[in-house]
Amino acid sequence: MAEIKFGTDGWRGIIADDFTFDNVRRVAGAIASYVLKNEDCRRGVIVGYDTRFASQRAARLAAEVIAAGGIPVKLASDVTPTPAISLAVRQQGAAGGVVITSSHNPWNWNGVKFKGKFGGSATPAIMKKVEDELHANAMPRNGPAAATADVDLKNAYIEAICNFVDLKLIAKANFKFAVDSMYGSGRGVLARIFGDHGIKHVTIRQELNPLFPDINPEPIIPHIAMLRQTVVKEGCHAGFATDGDADRIGAVTEDGSFVDSHKIFSILLHWLLERKKWPGEVVRAFNTTHMLDRIAAKYGRKLHECPIGFKYIADLMMEREILIGGEESGGIGYGRYLPERDGILNSLLLANVMADRGKPLGQ
Repeated sequence: MAEIKFGTDGWRGIIADDFTFDNVRRVAGAIASYVLKNEDCRRGVIVGYDTRFASQRAARLAAEVIAAGGIPVKLASDVTPTPAISLAVRQQGAAGGVVITSSHNPWNWNGVKFKGKFGGSATPAIMKKVEDELHANAMPRNGPAAATADVDLKNAYIEAICNFVDLKLIAKANFKFAVDSMYGSGRGVLARIFGDHGIKHVTIRQELNPLFPDINPEPIIPHIAMLRQTVVKEGCHAGFATDGDADRIGAVTEDGSFVDSHKIFSILLHWLLERKKWPGEVVRAFNTTHMLDRIAAKYGRKLHECPIGFKYIADLMMEREILIGGEESGGIGYGRYLPERDGILNSLLLANVMADRGKPLGQ
């Protein structure tokens, strides 16, 4: 039996070698046991999944295992971005969330993420307890199985992120955007928002294809080559890409140049402090740019440095008033919204920055 190890954001493995239905059962059983011992299990667990091979089946299996422990489960009725699951956990007061995804990894990987009741990556302390249950081979049975309901989780998510930005201003700016979902679970979401608000856009790689043809669903070079070409060919003012489960962002300027996560984080931080003047401190993973330190210092904001893994950022967001937190991989989140990274929300915020300044992304 393959050994299960939790990394910076859950467990991942190669499909059929490590990621097997037996191992999904084991992880789901450990999560159920954690919830029964440490949370109000009556609040239930929300389960979602991405576009990968067997993700939907694995999600239903995880839901069945958790429900067998007497914990009510709401299962996403369709492929859903990971941050939408996190938001649903907090909005609905659930005890936690489970997402079947392997994020930005190659097509032959899959995995499980666990979200805390606060709506973000489970903290190191929580994951230690889940690991303890896993090592004990926990598989709880708590009387009759609880109910499992299939629910839509996208509409509430779209409403929430739309309320976080000024879509009227973005539409008025008359910019044109390219949207690349990289065959991932963000498919159709940003395009729907742009379309509903009269914002000009073109789309690529929105279709369901678990092979992720010729790429890993990671919004960095070389995997965003098609986005760079599309931006130039279609005369767009910027292009936005989200990873396999839509919690990370990559961006492209009007001339096809790649904007890395360090620059995106810096652009957003500077705009929030200079123009929005939102309160709060800043937190960054230790491998991100020190430009953030200089920006924070200029505006008199305390900056925290943390280990790699958004769970450490989420932990700080619950302890302190954090304006923004991010990591080198393109995951950026906001304390006043949710202790979770969100590639779709950050795409909208970059569009908001452009509209507010009246300039394409590269300027």
